[in-house]
Amino acid sequence: MNKTAVIGAGSWGTALAILLAEKGEKTCLWGHRQEHMQLLQKERQNSKYLPGKSFPANLSLESDLTRAVSDADCVVMVVPSHGFRDVFKIILPNVKDGAFFVSATKGIELNTLMSMTEVMKDESPVAKKFFFGALSGPSFAEEVAAGEPTAVTIAFSDDDAATLVQELFSTDLFRAYTSTDVLGVEICGALKNVIAIGAGICEGLGYGLNARAALITRGLAEITRLGVSLGADQKTFAGLSGLGDLVLTCTGSLSRNRTVGLKLGSGKTLEQTLEEMTMVAEGVKTTKSCYNLARERGIEMPILEQVYQILYENKDCRLAVKDLFSRGLKCETC
Repeated sequence: MNKTAVIGAGSWGTALAILLAEKGEKTCLWGHRQEHMQLLQKERQNSKYLPGKSFPANLSLESDLTRAVSDADCVVMVVPSHGFRDVFKIILPNVKDGAFFVSATKGIELNTLMSMTEVMKDESPVAKKFFFGALSGPSFAEEVAAGEPTAVTIAFSDDDAATLVQELFSTDLFRAYTSTDVLGVEICGALKNVIAIGAGICEGLGYGLNARAALITRGLAEITRLGVSLGADQKTFAGLSGLGDLVLTCTGSLSRNRTVGLKLGSGKTLEQTLEEMTMVAEGVKTTKSCYNLARERGIEMPILEQVYQILYENKDCRLAVKDLFSRGLKCETC
């Protein structure tokens, strides 16, 4: 790749930009607030979202979208799902034909119930040839930036595109696997955040490891049901973007969505919880979009339903757990 533009200067976007720049790739990191990007340029680190990690000399910073994507062969989208479409629409006319777009955003658009690659395809003119894919997997930004061993999945419907982007991101300690199941990888990335909120709620209520293990396992069953109904490959859900990311996000102390659940389980309201957060927890908005998607598809997702009622209908957390356990008894694999 001649140049890679990373769009979104939060912790994850910054970590990916550092990863690529340290590898020697020509990399530009874009952020939407000019004053923030000026501070990053001055300090040569993202002290707000990823403190203590210095920027490589070849990492350029930009607050102008047009300049950021100019001459880029690959554009990595790390924009929250609620603003993803608007940012992409600005980028699109300024990206050359044949470019690769990689979504590293884990969410579902609320109004359309589209994944992020579907949003990009929806906005793209047929006259131009672009490649759309996703990067997902168990990967906390802080650990990636610190150079700790990490494995992820790169998904493109085109095998050659997947291989090219795999080679772009892979290093001695950041291993990328390829997949052609783009939608499956995106469904996993979005819904694991919802289950992680549930895991945090259980922990905040004081429940133990038994409850967490049950939640992860039954959560994975729900994610798989929805994904397969949409045409995803069932094997994807046992992989890095599925089970791997789900376990990490439900158990890791760095998980934003687990933190949301912890606060809710300890008695705080959603409003209080979000006021205390400095970074976006995608699972809050994704809960609503995936709840609507499951209802539209007629897919039973009881954990998702209870998390939705806690977040958006002020349901008591203990009552939600009670309602989950008082459901009719069933066969596990039926």
